Amino acid sequence: QIIQANPALEAFGNAKTLRNDNSSRFGKFIRIHFGTSGKLASADIETYLLEKSRVTFQLKAERNYHIFFQILSNAKPELLDMLLITNNPYDYSYISQGEVTVASINDSEELLATDNAFDVLGFTPDEK
Repeated sequence: QIIQANPALEAFGNAKTLRNDNSSRFGKFIRIHFGTSGKLASADIETYLLEKSRVTFQLKAERNYHIFFQILSNAKPELLDMLLITNNPYDYSYISQGEVTVASINDSEELLATDNAFDVLGFTPDEK
């Protein structure tokens, strides 16, 4: 489950930058707890320093957070219906200032990985 948290964290906290197509735009601290027998008992993740300005502004060769493009990928059309949005990124100025596609990233596949991560982590459909 600890490893499976990564696709969800990356979807909401990573974006394309000039130097890296999957650049982390936040910090994370993972605390792992072991039981008296030495076996993994639990873990918690603290996030900090999210680059909030990226939500409203991106340079031409950069991109907003991956989650926006994953949702618009149409891999789960019911999301578009539920959110009352189109799958055209150019309909939304906050995400179309920079790149809208990245050759090394398949947003449809990544949305399915993000959705699966939420399932593994125990999120209910309403929480997702």
